[in-house]
Formats: sequence, structure tokens, C-alpha cells
Amino acid sequence: MCVECVRVKCPDRGSVCLETGSYLVNFHECASCHNKENIKIQNQQTDTDEDEGEERVVYDHVCAVCEHLIAEHRYEFRIEGDYQEYSMLCILCGRAEDTISILPVDPNKQASIF
Repeated sequence: MCVECVRVKCPDRGSVCLETGSYLVNFHECASCHNKENIKIQNQQTDTDEDEGEERVVYDHVCAVCEHLIAEHRYEFRIEGDYQEYSMLCILCGRAEDTISILPVDPNKQASIF
């Protein structure tokens, strides 16, 4: 992974967890060939455990010209009780976490109203 290719290392993305794609706003240029064009995704691997309600996606962001490794992207999804939990970690796309209720009415949000 190359911190010289990005503007900010692991920017805080709040709850924006990306399973695919690239956060091009944070791409400065390829430190190897100085390309500022598109980024390719390579070596994508998806590991799914349906019994546990988990999914992991890992892939590499590489320069479209010289295939220099810019970043490794990690995305995880899992079911914890009545919630879906998402997380992302990548020096290009950033870090983020999100939790969403699978119930029609989120008990945590209802409790905070009163």
C-alpha cells in the first residue's frame, strides 16, 4: 500500500461503506508513474459464510497504467442479532462503520426519542 498515492491516509467516511469501487477524490497520483487517470480493481476475493451471516470482500486498487499497488480494500458485512453491521478499511477509500436494524422500527432510535 502506498501513502504517497493518496491525499489523506484512511479518511473518515462516517457510515459510507463501499463494497466495490474507488474513492477517486482521495487519489492524488500514482507514486510510481505519476498517472492521475483511472484506478483498476484486481485480485477481488469474496468470502461468504451464509450460516454465520457474514461476508468479506478484499481487493487491490492498482494504477491503470503501471499496476502499482495503491491500496488494499477490506469490506465486511455481518448480522449481529437484530442488526446488520458494515465496515470498511482502505487507505484510499477510508474507514467507516454502519449499523442498520433489520426490524421495521429501530429499537435504538425509538429509545433515543423519549
